[in-house]
Amino acid sequence: MTRAWPPVALRHERHFGDRVLRCFADRPPHLPAMLAQARSVDASAPALVDGARRWTWGELDALSTRLAVGLRQAGVEPGDRVVLVAPNRAEFVVATHAALRLGAVLVPVSMREAGPGIAFILNQCRATLVIADPVLSMLVPPALSDGRPLTRVLLPGGIAAGGWLHWDALLATDASGFADAEPAEEDPAVLLYTSGTTGAPKGAVLTHLNLVHSVLHYRHALGLRTGETGLLAVPGSHVTGLVALVLAMAGVAGSVVLLADFKASASLALVARERVSYTLMVPAMYALWLREPALHDTDLSSLRLAGFGGAPMAGATIEGLRANCPGIRLFNAYGSTETSSPATLTPAGSDRLEAVGQPLPCADILVMDETGREVPHGTPGEVWIAGPMVVPRYWDNPQATADSFVAGYWKSGDIGTMDADGFLRVHDRKKDMINRGGYKVFSVEVENCLVGHDAVQEAATVGVPCPVLGERIHAFVYAPAVVDTGRLQQELTARCRAQLADYKTPDAWTWLAEPLPRNANGKVMKRSLRERVG
Repeated sequence: MTRAWPPVALRHERHFGDRVLRCFADRPPHLPAMLAQARSVDASAPALVDGARRWTWGELDALSTRLAVGLRQAGVEPGDRVVLVAPNRAEFVVATHAALRLGAVLVPVSMREAGPGIAFILNQCRATLVIADPVLSMLVPPALSDGRPLTRVLLPGGIAAGGWLHWDALLATDASGFADAEPAEEDPAVLLYTSGTTGAPKGAVLTHLNLVHSVLHYRHALGLRTGETGLLAVPGSHVTGLVALVLAMAGVAGSVVLLADFKASASLALVARERVSYTLMVPAMYALWLREPALHDTDLSSLRLAGFGGAPMAGATIEGLRANCPGIRLFNAYGSTETSSPATLTPAGSDRLEAVGQPLPCADILVMDETGREVPHGTPGEVWIAGPMVVPRYWDNPQATADSFVAGYWKSGDIGTMDADGFLRVHDRKKDMINRGGYKVFSVEVENCLVGHDAVQEAATVGVPCPVLGERIHAFVYAPAVVDTGRLQQELTARCRAQLADYKTPDAWTWLAEPLPRNANGKVMKRSLRERVG
Protein backbone atom coordinates (compact mmCIF):
# COMPACT_ATOMS: atom_id res chain seq x y z
CA MET A 1 0.00 0.00 0.00
CA THR A 2 1.34 3.41 -1.00
CA ARG A 3 0.06 6.38 0.97
CA ALA A 4 -0.46 9.44 -1.20
CA TRP A 5 0.80 12.02 1.28
CA PRO A 6 3.60 14.55 0.85
CA PRO A 7 6.88 13.35 2.42
CA VAL A 8 7.42 14.29 6.04
CA ALA A 9 9.91 13.24 8.71
CA LEU A 10 8.48 10.48 10.94
CA ARG A 11 9.98 8.34 13.67
CA HIS A 12 8.80 5.64 16.04
CA GLU A 13 8.42 6.59 19.69
CA ARG A 14 7.15 4.92 22.84
CA HIS A 15 4.16 6.58 24.51
CA PHE A 16 1.35 5.80 26.95
CA GLY A 17 3.23 2.94 28.56
CA ASP A 18 3.85 0.25 25.97
CA ARG A 19 2.56 1.81 22.75
CA VAL A 20 5.17 2.19 20.01
CA LEU A 21 3.81 4.83 17.63
CA ARG A 22 4.83 6.45 14.37
CA CYS A 23 5.06 10.18 15.16
CA PHE A 24 5.91 13.46 13.49
CA ALA A 25 9.57 14.08 14.26
CA ASP A 26 9.17 17.87 14.14
CA ARG A 27 6.24 19.08 16.24
CA PRO A 28 5.31 21.54 18.99
CA PRO A 29 5.85 20.01 22.45
CA HIS A 30 2.30 20.87 23.55
CA LEU A 31 -0.71 23.01 22.68
CA PRO A 32 0.38 26.17 24.57
CA ALA A 33 3.52 26.19 22.41
CA MET A 34 1.43 25.75 19.27
CA LEU A 35 -0.81 28.67 20.25
CA ALA A 36 2.23 30.82 21.08
CA GLN A 37 3.70 30.09 17.67
CA ALA A 38 0.46 31.18 16.00
CA ARG A 39 0.40 34.44 17.97
CA SER A 40 4.00 35.19 16.98
CA VAL A 41 3.42 35.02 13.20
CA ASP A 42 1.53 38.30 12.83
CA ALA A 43 -0.25 39.99 15.72
CA SER A 44 -2.32 42.07 13.30
CA ALA A 45 -3.61 39.07 11.32
CA PRO A 46 -7.27 38.04 11.75
CA ALA A 47 -7.87 35.30 14.30
CA LEU A 48 -11.58 35.22 15.05
CA VAL A 49 -14.84 36.44 13.49
CA ASP A 50 -18.18 36.27 15.31
CA GLY A 51 -20.82 38.20 13.41
CA ALA A 52 -19.81 41.85 13.52
CA ARG A 53 -17.14 41.18 16.17
CA ARG A 54 -13.54 40.62 15.06
CA TRP A 55 -10.25 39.93 16.81
CA THR A 56 -6.68 39.88 15.57
CA TRP A 57 -4.17 37.39 16.93
CA GLY A 58 -2.78 40.14 19.14
CA GLU A 59 -6.21 40.91 20.55
CA LEU A 60 -7.00 37.21 21.06
CA ASP A 61 -3.65 36.85 22.84
CA ALA A 62 -4.48 39.68 25.25
CA LEU A 63 -8.01 38.44 25.90
CA SER A 64 -7.05 34.80 26.49
CA THR A 65 -4.19 35.88 28.76
CA ARG A 66 -6.56 37.90 30.95
CA LEU A 67 -9.03 35.03 31.09
CA ALA A 68 -6.30 32.54 31.99
CA VAL A 69 -5.28 34.78 34.90
CA GLY A 70 -8.94 35.17 35.88
CA LEU A 71 -9.42 31.41 35.87
CA ARG A 72 -6.34 30.98 38.04
CA GLN A 73 -7.60 33.58 40.49
CA ALA A 74 -10.92 31.69 40.58
CA GLY A 75 -9.07 28.60 41.80
CA VAL A 76 -8.19 26.70 38.61
CA GLU A 77 -4.82 24.96 38.73
CA PRO A 78 -3.00 23.03 35.99
CA GLY A 79 -4.74 19.70 35.49
CA ASP A 80 -8.09 20.93 36.85
CA ARG A 81 -11.13 20.33 34.68
CA VAL A 82 -12.87 23.39 33.25
CA VAL A 83 -16.28 22.55 31.80
CA LEU A 84 -17.44 24.79 28.96
CA VAL A 85 -21.12 24.82 27.96
CA ALA A 86 -21.26 27.29 25.10
CA PRO A 87 -22.38 27.59 21.48
CA ASN A 88 -20.19 28.68 18.57
CA ARG A 89 -19.43 32.16 19.84
CA ALA A 90 -16.22 34.06 20.40
CA GLU A 91 -16.16 33.25 24.11
CA PHE A 92 -15.91 29.55 23.29
CA VAL A 93 -12.66 30.10 21.40
CA VAL A 94 -11.26 32.50 24.01
CA ALA A 95 -12.03 30.04 26.82
CA THR A 96 -10.42 27.21 24.87
CA HIS A 97 -7.19 29.15 24.42
CA ALA A 98 -7.18 30.34 28.03
CA ALA A 99 -7.76 26.91 29.57
CA LEU A 100 -5.05 25.30 27.44
CA ARG A 101 -2.57 28.09 28.15
CA LEU A 102 -3.23 27.68 31.88
CA GLY A 103 -2.58 23.95 31.68
CA ALA A 104 -6.12 23.09 32.69
CA VAL A 105 -8.17 20.32 31.06
CA LEU A 106 -10.94 21.69 28.86
CA VAL A 107 -14.26 19.80 28.95
CA PRO A 108 -16.56 21.10 26.20
CA VAL A 109 -20.23 20.16 26.51
CA SER A 110 -22.89 20.34 23.82
CA MET A 111 -25.59 22.98 24.00
CA ARG A 112 -28.02 20.15 23.28
CA GLU A 113 -27.09 18.32 26.45
CA ALA A 114 -29.85 17.88 29.04
CA GLY A 115 -29.61 18.59 32.76
CA PRO A 116 -28.82 15.00 33.86
CA GLY A 117 -26.09 14.77 31.23
CA ILE A 118 -24.46 18.02 32.36
CA ALA A 119 -24.59 16.91 36.00
CA PHE A 120 -23.09 13.52 35.10
CA ILE A 121 -20.15 15.11 33.25
CA LEU A 122 -19.47 17.63 36.02
CA ASN A 123 -19.35 14.87 38.62
CA GLN A 124 -17.59 12.22 36.56
CA CYS A 125 -14.67 14.51 35.70
CA ARG A 126 -14.79 16.23 39.12
CA ALA A 127 -14.85 19.69 37.60
CA THR A 128 -13.39 22.68 39.39
CA LEU A 129 -15.14 25.37 37.35
CA VAL A 130 -17.87 25.57 34.74
CA ILE A 131 -18.44 28.34 32.18
CA ALA A 132 -22.01 28.28 30.89
CA ASP A 133 -24.22 30.08 28.43
CA PRO A 134 -27.20 31.78 30.11
CA VAL A 135 -29.59 29.57 28.14
CA LEU A 136 -28.43 26.45 30.00
CA SER A 137 -27.22 28.00 33.24
CA MET A 138 -30.27 26.78 35.15
CA LEU A 139 -29.15 23.19 34.47
CA VAL A 140 -25.82 23.66 36.26
CA PRO A 141 -25.86 22.59 39.94
CA PRO A 142 -24.15 24.79 42.57
CA ALA A 143 -21.96 21.91 43.78
CA LEU A 144 -20.86 18.42 42.87
CA SER A 145 -22.80 15.46 44.22
CA ASP A 146 -20.26 14.94 47.01
CA GLY A 147 -20.83 18.50 48.21
CA ARG A 148 -17.63 19.95 46.78
CA PRO A 149 -18.32 23.52 45.65
CA LEU A 150 -18.32 24.32 41.95
CA THR A 151 -17.21 27.71 40.69
CA ARG A 152 -19.73 28.87 38.08
CA VAL A 153 -19.09 31.54 35.46
CA LEU A 154 -21.87 33.04 33.35
CA LEU A 155 -21.19 34.07 29.77
CA PRO A 156 -22.30 37.51 28.53
CA GLY A 157 -26.01 37.82 27.90
CA GLY A 158 -27.21 36.94 31.39
CA ILE A 159 -27.22 38.43 34.87
CA ALA A 160 -24.91 36.70 37.34
CA ALA A 161 -26.74 35.96 40.57
CA GLY A 162 -27.01 33.22 43.16
CA GLY A 163 -23.31 32.52 43.45
CA TRP A 164 -22.43 32.92 39.77
CA LEU A 165 -19.43 34.93 38.61
CA HIS A 166 -19.73 36.94 35.43
CA TRP A 167 -17.40 36.43 32.48
CA ASP A 168 -16.41 40.10 32.55
CA ALA A 169 -15.24 39.77 36.15
CA LEU A 170 -12.70 37.13 35.13
CA LEU A 171 -11.38 39.45 32.42
CA ALA A 172 -10.93 42.36 34.83
CA THR A 173 -7.52 41.15 35.92
CA ASP A 174 -3.93 42.30 35.73
CA ALA A 175 -2.38 39.87 33.27
CA SER A 176 1.18 41.16 33.51
CA GLY A 177 3.75 38.47 34.18
CA PHE A 178 1.58 35.56 33.03
CA ALA A 179 3.53 32.65 31.53
CA ASP A 180 2.03 29.81 29.58
CA ALA A 181 2.02 26.37 31.18
CA GLU A 182 4.42 23.75 29.86
CA PRO A 183 2.55 20.45 30.21
CA ALA A 184 4.03 17.09 29.31
CA GLU A 185 2.96 15.67 25.95
CA GLU A 186 1.02 12.84 27.56
CA ASP A 187 -0.87 15.12 29.95
CA PRO A 188 -4.62 15.47 29.33
CA ALA A 189 -5.60 18.61 27.41
CA VAL A 190 -9.26 17.99 26.62
CA LEU A 191 -11.97 15.62 27.84
CA LEU A 192 -14.68 14.90 25.27
CA TYR A 193 -17.63 12.80 26.33
CA THR A 194 -19.07 10.27 23.92
CA SER A 195 -22.74 10.48 23.03
CA GLY A 196 -23.63 7.67 25.38
CA THR A 197 -25.95 5.87 22.96
CA THR A 198 -25.21 2.53 24.64
CA GLY A 199 -24.99 3.66 28.25
CA ALA A 200 -23.43 6.40 30.32
CA PRO A 201 -21.13 8.74 28.39
CA LYS A 202 -17.41 7.99 28.49
CA GLY A 203 -14.87 10.77 28.80
CA ALA A 204 -12.16 10.29 26.17
CA VAL A 205 -8.84 11.74 27.36
CA LEU A 206 -7.33 13.77 24.52
CA THR A 207 -3.71 14.54 25.38
CA HIS A 208 -1.41 17.23 24.03
CA LEU A 209 0.36 14.53 21.99
CA ASN A 210 -2.97 13.41 20.49
CA LEU A 211 -4.15 16.88 19.54
CA VAL A 212 -0.85 18.17 18.19
CA HIS A 213 -0.70 15.17 15.86
CA SER A 214 -4.29 15.68 14.72
CA VAL A 215 -3.57 19.32 13.91
CA LEU A 216 -0.44 18.33 11.99
CA HIS A 217 -2.39 15.66 10.13
CA TYR A 218 -4.89 18.24 8.91
CA ARG A 219 -2.13 20.67 8.01
CA HIS A 220 0.03 18.11 6.22
CA ALA A 221 -2.64 16.10 4.40
CA LEU A 222 -4.72 19.08 3.26
CA GLY A 223 -1.90 21.51 2.60
CA LEU A 224 -3.39 24.09 4.97
CA ARG A 225 -1.68 27.44 4.51
CA THR A 226 -0.59 30.13 6.93
CA GLY A 227 -3.49 32.51 7.42
CA GLU A 228 -6.18 30.06 6.27
CA THR A 229 -9.79 31.06 7.03
CA GLY A 230 -12.01 28.27 8.36
CA LEU A 231 -15.78 28.24 8.76
CA LEU A 232 -16.92 26.63 12.02
CA ALA A 233 -20.47 25.51 11.20
CA VAL A 234 -20.48 22.27 13.23
CA PRO A 235 -20.46 22.50 17.05
CA GLY A 236 -17.13 23.57 18.50
CA SER A 237 -17.93 21.42 21.53
CA HIS A 238 -17.39 18.24 19.50
CA VAL A 239 -14.23 16.74 18.13
CA THR A 240 -14.61 17.88 14.52
CA GLY A 241 -15.35 21.49 15.35
CA LEU A 242 -12.77 21.74 18.11
CA VAL A 243 -9.90 20.01 16.32
CA ALA A 244 -10.55 20.45 12.59
CA LEU A 245 -11.45 24.13 12.91
CA VAL A 246 -10.55 25.82 16.22
CA LEU A 247 -7.20 24.07 16.76
CA ALA A 248 -6.31 23.39 13.13
CA MET A 249 -6.69 27.08 12.28
CA ALA A 250 -4.48 27.97 15.25
CA GLY A 251 -1.97 25.47 13.89
CA VAL A 252 -1.55 27.63 10.75
CA ALA A 253 -2.07 31.03 12.42
CA GLY A 254 -5.39 31.24 10.59
CA SER A 255 -8.76 32.61 11.57
CA VAL A 256 -12.00 30.95 12.61
CA VAL A 257 -15.32 32.29 11.32
CA LEU A 258 -18.12 31.27 13.68
CA LEU A 259 -21.62 30.21 12.74
CA ALA A 260 -23.77 29.42 15.76
CA ASP A 261 -26.96 28.38 14.00
CA PHE A 262 -26.62 26.72 10.61
CA LYS A 263 -28.84 28.02 7.86
CA ALA A 264 -27.88 27.31 4.27
CA SER A 265 -28.34 30.87 3.03
CA ALA A 266 -26.53 32.43 5.99
CA SER A 267 -23.59 30.04 5.75
CA LEU A 268 -23.16 30.65 2.02
CA ALA A 269 -23.26 34.40 2.57
CA LEU A 270 -20.65 34.05 5.32
CA VAL A 271 -18.30 32.07 3.07
CA ALA A 272 -18.52 34.81 0.43
CA ARG A 273 -18.24 37.75 2.83
CA GLU A 274 -15.31 36.44 4.88
CA ARG A 275 -13.52 34.76 1.96
CA VAL A 276 -13.60 31.40 3.73
CA SER A 277 -11.07 28.99 2.28
CA TYR A 278 -11.73 25.82 4.30
CA THR A 279 -14.48 24.06 6.16
CA LEU A 280 -15.53 20.62 7.35
CA MET A 281 -19.24 19.94 7.77
CA VAL A 282 -21.68 17.03 7.93
CA PRO A 283 -23.20 15.84 4.62
CA ALA A 284 -26.68 17.14 5.48
CA MET A 285 -25.33 20.71 5.48
CA TYR A 286 -23.98 20.35 1.94
CA ALA A 287 -27.28 18.84 0.84
CA LEU A 288 -29.02 21.96 2.13
CA TRP A 289 -26.54 24.13 0.22
CA LEU A 290 -27.59 22.40 -2.98
CA ARG A 291 -31.26 23.09 -2.23
CA GLU A 292 -30.58 26.79 -1.58
CA PRO A 293 -31.41 29.04 -4.57
CA ALA A 294 -28.75 31.54 -3.45
CA LEU A 295 -26.02 28.96 -4.16
CA HIS A 296 -25.88 29.88 -7.83
CA ASP A 297 -25.46 33.59 -7.10
CA THR A 298 -22.91 33.23 -4.28
CA ASP A 299 -19.21 33.85 -4.84
CA LEU A 300 -17.52 30.73 -3.48
CA SER A 301 -14.24 31.33 -5.30
CA SER A 302 -12.30 31.57 -2.03
CA LEU A 303 -13.41 28.12 -0.84
CA ARG A 304 -10.83 25.56 -1.92
CA LEU A 305 -11.18 22.83 0.74
CA ALA A 306 -14.56 21.38 1.76
CA GLY A 307 -14.55 18.26 3.88
CA PHE A 308 -17.31 16.05 5.18
CA GLY A 309 -17.55 13.42 7.86
CA GLY A 310 -19.74 12.07 10.63
CA ALA A 311 -22.00 10.27 8.15
CA PRO A 312 -21.81 8.99 4.56
CA MET A 313 -22.28 11.52 1.77
CA ALA A 314 -24.94 10.51 -0.75
CA GLY A 315 -23.67 10.15 -4.28
CA ALA A 316 -26.25 12.66 -5.50
CA THR A 317 -24.87 15.27 -3.08
CA ILE A 318 -21.30 14.65 -4.22
CA GLU A 319 -22.27 15.01 -7.86
CA GLY A 320 -24.28 18.14 -7.09
CA LEU A 321 -21.29 19.76 -5.38
CA ARG A 322 -18.97 18.82 -8.22
CA ALA A 323 -21.37 20.35 -10.72
CA ASN A 324 -22.14 23.53 -8.79
CA CYS A 325 -18.78 24.12 -7.05
CA PRO A 326 -16.17 22.77 -9.48
CA GLY A 327 -13.26 24.73 -7.98
CA ILE A 328 -13.55 23.12 -4.55
CA ARG A 329 -11.49 20.12 -3.45
CA LEU A 330 -13.92 17.79 -1.71
CA PHE A 331 -12.49 15.36 0.81
CA ASN A 332 -13.86 12.71 3.11
CA ALA A 333 -12.61 12.53 6.68
CA TYR A 334 -13.03 9.60 9.04
CA GLY A 335 -12.28 9.60 12.71
CA SER A 336 -13.91 9.85 16.10
CA THR A 337 -13.59 11.32 19.54
CA GLU A 338 -11.24 8.46 20.44
CA THR A 339 -8.95 9.26 17.50
CA SER A 340 -8.88 13.00 18.25
CA SER A 341 -10.55 13.59 14.86
CA PRO A 342 -8.96 12.29 11.65
CA ALA A 343 -7.63 8.79 11.05
CA THR A 344 -8.12 8.87 7.28
CA LEU A 345 -8.56 11.59 4.64
CA THR A 346 -9.09 11.64 0.90
CA PRO A 347 -5.70 12.42 -0.71
CA ALA A 348 -5.34 15.34 -3.10
CA GLY A 349 -6.15 14.37 -6.66
CA SER A 350 -8.39 11.46 -5.67
CA ASP A 351 -12.09 11.41 -6.56
CA ARG A 352 -12.80 8.24 -4.58
CA LEU A 353 -15.19 9.91 -2.18
CA GLU A 354 -17.22 6.76 -1.63
CA ALA A 355 -14.26 5.67 0.51
CA VAL A 356 -13.29 7.57 3.65
CA GLY A 357 -9.75 7.97 2.37
CA GLN A 358 -6.34 6.51 3.17
CA PRO A 359 -4.75 6.19 6.61
CA LEU A 360 -2.95 9.37 7.55
CA PRO A 361 0.87 9.36 7.90
CA CYS A 362 0.92 8.42 11.59
CA ALA A 363 -2.18 6.18 11.54
CA ASP A 364 -2.15 2.39 11.60
CA ILE A 365 -5.48 0.86 10.58
CA LEU A 366 -6.39 -2.82 10.56
CA VAL A 367 -9.59 -4.59 9.50
CA MET A 368 -10.13 -7.52 11.86
CA ASP A 369 -12.50 -10.46 12.18
CA GLU A 370 -14.29 -11.57 15.34
CA THR A 371 -11.31 -13.70 16.42
CA GLY A 372 -8.85 -10.81 16.18
CA ARG A 373 -7.30 -11.78 12.84
CA GLU A 374 -6.70 -9.36 9.99
CA VAL A 375 -8.95 -10.07 7.01
CA PRO A 376 -7.92 -9.96 3.31
CA HIS A 377 -8.42 -6.88 1.16
CA GLY A 378 -12.09 -6.34 0.33
CA THR A 379 -13.35 -8.51 3.20
CA PRO A 380 -15.53 -6.77 5.82
CA GLY A 381 -14.35 -6.62 9.39
CA GLU A 382 -14.11 -4.30 12.37
CA VAL A 383 -11.87 -1.25 11.94
CA TRP A 384 -9.08 -1.01 14.53
CA ILE A 385 -7.06 2.21 14.73
CA ALA A 386 -3.71 3.02 16.35
CA GLY A 387 -1.40 6.02 16.27
CA PRO A 388 -0.28 9.02 18.32
CA MET A 389 -3.69 10.65 17.82
CA VAL A 390 -5.53 7.74 19.51
CA VAL A 391 -6.45 8.54 23.10
CA PRO A 392 -4.79 6.47 25.84
CA ARG A 393 -7.90 5.87 27.94
CA TYR A 394 -11.30 6.95 29.16
CA TRP A 395 -11.41 9.19 32.21
CA ASP A 396 -11.71 7.18 35.43
CA ASN A 397 -13.23 4.23 33.59
CA PRO A 398 -10.78 1.32 33.49
CA GLN A 399 -13.41 -1.22 32.40
CA ALA A 400 -14.43 0.78 29.32
CA THR A 401 -10.75 1.32 28.54
CA ALA A 402 -10.05 -2.41 28.75
CA ASP A 403 -13.07 -3.22 26.59
CA SER A 404 -12.22 -0.73 23.83
CA PHE A 405 -8.41 -0.83 23.51
CA VAL A 406 -6.21 -3.77 22.52
CA ALA A 407 -2.41 -3.40 22.34
CA GLY A 408 -2.73 0.30 21.56
CA TYR A 409 -5.47 -0.16 18.95
CA TRP A 410 -8.93 1.32 19.50
CA LYS A 411 -11.73 -0.99 18.37
CA SER A 412 -14.00 1.40 16.50
CA GLY A 413 -17.16 -0.69 16.26
CA ASP A 414 -17.32 0.21 12.55
CA ILE A 415 -17.50 -2.44 9.85
CA GLY A 416 -15.21 -1.59 6.96
CA THR A 417 -13.09 -2.93 4.12
CA MET A 418 -9.60 -1.97 2.98
CA ASP A 419 -8.68 -2.29 -0.69
CA ALA A 420 -5.28 -3.04 -2.19
CA ASP A 421 -4.62 0.68 -2.73
CA GLY A 422 -5.09 1.42 0.95
CA PHE A 423 -8.50 3.10 0.68
CA LEU A 424 -10.80 2.39 3.60
CA ARG A 425 -14.55 2.07 3.17
CA VAL A 426 -16.83 2.15 6.20
CA HIS A 427 -20.03 0.24 5.55
CA ASP A 428 -21.88 0.35 8.84
CA ARG A 429 -21.71 0.41 12.57
CA LYS A 430 -21.22 -3.11 13.86
CA LYS A 431 -24.40 -2.76 15.89
CA ASP A 432 -26.34 -1.32 12.91
CA MET A 433 -25.56 -4.05 10.39
CA ILE A 434 -28.76 -5.92 9.53
CA ASN A 435 -28.85 -9.73 9.39
CA ARG A 436 -31.75 -10.64 7.12
CA GLY A 437 -32.13 -14.39 6.74
CA GLY A 438 -28.39 -14.93 7.16
CA TYR A 439 -27.46 -12.22 4.64
CA LYS A 440 -25.52 -9.25 5.96
CA VAL A 441 -27.02 -5.92 4.87
CA PHE A 442 -25.03 -2.70 5.25
CA SER A 443 -27.61 -0.01 5.91
CA VAL A 444 -25.46 2.68 4.25
CA GLU A 445 -25.76 0.95 0.88
CA VAL A 446 -29.56 0.88 1.08
CA GLU A 447 -29.72 4.47 2.34
CA ASN A 448 -27.58 5.76 -0.52
CA CYS A 449 -29.89 4.06 -2.99
CA LEU A 450 -32.95 5.70 -1.41
CA VAL A 451 -31.41 9.16 -1.22
CA GLY A 452 -30.52 8.90 -4.89
CA HIS A 453 -34.21 9.44 -5.67
CA ASP A 454 -34.83 13.12 -6.42
CA ALA A 455 -37.74 13.35 -3.97
CA VAL A 456 -35.90 11.90 -0.98
CA GLN A 457 -34.03 14.36 1.24
CA GLU A 458 -32.98 11.91 3.97
CA ALA A 459 -33.29 8.18 4.63
CA ALA A 460 -32.20 5.68 7.26
CA THR A 461 -32.67 1.94 7.63
CA VAL A 462 -32.70 -0.22 10.74
CA GLY A 463 -33.19 -3.89 11.46
CA VAL A 464 -36.30 -4.97 13.34
CA PRO A 465 -36.77 -8.44 14.88
CA CYS A 466 -38.44 -11.08 12.75
CA PRO A 467 -39.24 -14.63 13.99
CA VAL A 468 -38.61 -16.07 10.52
CA LEU A 469 -35.69 -14.08 9.06
CA GLY A 470 -34.07 -12.87 12.25
CA GLU A 471 -34.35 -9.25 11.12
CA ARG A 472 -36.26 -7.34 8.49
CA ILE A 473 -35.32 -3.97 6.99
CA HIS A 474 -37.34 -0.93 8.02
CA ALA A 475 -36.77 2.30 6.12
CA PHE A 476 -37.40 5.81 7.45
CA VAL A 477 -37.76 8.36 4.66
CA TYR A 478 -37.98 12.15 4.80
CA ALA A 479 -39.42 13.48 1.54
CA PRO A 480 -41.13 16.75 2.54
CA ALA A 481 -42.45 17.67 -0.92
CA VAL A 482 -44.16 14.33 -1.58
CA VAL A 483 -47.89 13.93 -1.09
CA ASP A 484 -48.44 10.48 -2.59
CA THR A 485 -46.19 8.31 -0.39
CA GLY A 486 -47.74 5.15 -1.81
CA ARG A 487 -46.43 5.96 -5.25
CA LEU A 488 -43.05 6.97 -3.84
CA GLN A 489 -42.83 3.65 -2.01
CA GLN A 490 -43.42 1.82 -5.28
CA GLU A 491 -40.72 3.86 -7.00
CA LEU A 492 -38.22 3.33 -4.19
CA THR A 493 -38.94 -0.40 -4.05
CA ALA A 494 -38.37 -0.67 -7.79
CA ARG A 495 -35.20 1.40 -7.48
CA CYS A 496 -33.79 -0.86 -4.76
CA ARG A 497 -34.63 -4.03 -6.69
CA ALA A 498 -32.92 -2.65 -9.77
CA GLN A 499 -29.73 -1.49 -8.03
CA LEU A 500 -29.32 -3.85 -5.04
CA ALA A 501 -29.55 -7.53 -4.23
CA ASP A 502 -33.18 -8.53 -3.68
CA TYR A 503 -32.73 -9.18 0.04
CA LYS A 504 -31.63 -5.55 0.57
CA THR A 505 -34.99 -4.03 -0.39
CA PRO A 506 -36.78 -2.56 2.67
CA ASP A 507 -39.66 -4.62 4.03
CA ALA A 508 -41.47 -1.75 5.77
CA TRP A 509 -41.55 2.02 5.53
CA THR A 510 -42.11 5.04 7.77
CA TRP A 511 -42.64 8.47 6.19
CA LEU A 512 -41.23 11.23 8.35
CA ALA A 513 -42.72 14.68 8.74
CA GLU A 514 -39.37 16.09 9.87
CA PRO A 515 -35.67 15.34 9.30
CA LEU A 516 -33.99 12.33 10.84
CA PRO A 517 -33.03 12.61 14.52
CA ARG A 518 -29.32 13.35 14.82
CA ASN A 519 -26.90 13.93 17.65
CA ALA A 520 -24.69 17.01 17.75
CA ASN A 521 -22.05 15.21 15.67
CA GLY A 522 -24.54 14.92 12.82
CA LYS A 523 -24.92 11.15 13.19
CA VAL A 524 -28.37 9.63 12.86
CA MET A 525 -29.67 8.36 16.19
CA LYS A 526 -30.75 4.92 15.04
CA ARG A 527 -31.60 3.72 18.50
CA SER A 528 -34.49 6.19 18.62
CA LEU A 529 -35.64 4.96 15.20
CA ARG A 530 -35.59 1.36 16.39
CA GLU A 531 -37.65 2.36 19.41
CA ARG A 532 -40.37 3.69 17.09
CA VAL A 533 -40.87 0.31 15.51
CA GLY A 534 -39.72 -1.90 18.38
